[in-house]
Amino acid sequence: MAAGSLVSPVGRVSPAVSERLVPRSTLDLPDGRTLAYAEAGTGAPVVVIHGTLMTLEDMWLGPVPRLAEQFRVIAVDRPGHGFSRRRGASDAHLWQQAALIRDGVRALGLERPIIVGHSYGGAVALAYGLQFPEEIAGVVALAPICFPEPRLEHLLFGPRAAPGGHFASRVLGRAMDPALLPLLWNAMFLPATMPPGYAAANPFGLAGTAEQLVAEGEDAAGLMSGLTRSALSYQACRVPVRILAGDSDIVVSTPRHGYWASHRIPGAAFTLLSGTGHMLHHQHPDAVLDAVRALADHVPA
Repeated sequence: MAAGSLVSPVGRVSPAVSERLVPRSTLDLPDGRTLAYAEAGTGAPVVVIHGTLMTLEDMWLGPVPRLAEQFRVIAVDRPGHGFSRRRGASDAHLWQQAALIRDGVRALGLERPIIVGHSYGGAVALAYGLQFPEEIAGVVALAPICFPEPRLEHLLFGPRAAPGGHFASRVLGRAMDPALLPLLWNAMFLPATMPPGYAAANPFGLAGTAEQLVAEGEDAAGLMSGLTRSALSYQACRVPVRILAGDSDIVVSTPRHGYWASHRIPGAAFTLLSGTGHMLHHQHPDAVLDAVRALADHVPA
């Protein structure tokens, strides 16, 4: 749109935010759902999935440029985020999000992609591998949340999934979110600081719409059941898995999640990155590339 705000499936964004958006294509999925994606590079397919309070731009500004030097990379907006439309709380379950992304993968005709996910997206990537092991070449989980536990997201965003949550989210969007969200986005990078280039390029206003924050609340409300199902399934995992995590992550505890999951998943490889927090895919894009390349080359874990 040349004038006024751009309307996405999860809310209205300003022209200033629109200028930061990566050009997308959109797939129509059943029952009015959509999956928005952007792609770069050529070669074997790699699907990348962003985490909480993000859109596909987060991965696009992180490991995608390095991955695209050797692979065809498809970055998706998770269902209910960015420009991907979902059908409310029923699609918030992380196994359902994995199934919807799989619908998009099949629509694109991708054969045995490697699935890469960060944080909540890492949980979705693992659920993808647990559900559809014959269809993918492996999973790379970056700082993944892997086991059920009480989370700050339940307190901050969970109430927005309750009846009247859309109204509450719009009110909070004016009263609280302008101060809260920048604190959360910056905290994700600790102990490092957010790179100036990332701060200038990422369309935070898209990730911070009132409607997307309702989706974050729905995700938080369904997280315990989804992770419980995953935790009970890890020992039966039949796909190669590589987990990368930082030793200074204050968002997702590496010992309680990525490290422990690597011991529950048969043959999983675990890489600990020193002096690194939650946003490891921005500090160590080459480590992400190495993990993906190892799966593509069938290197044993």
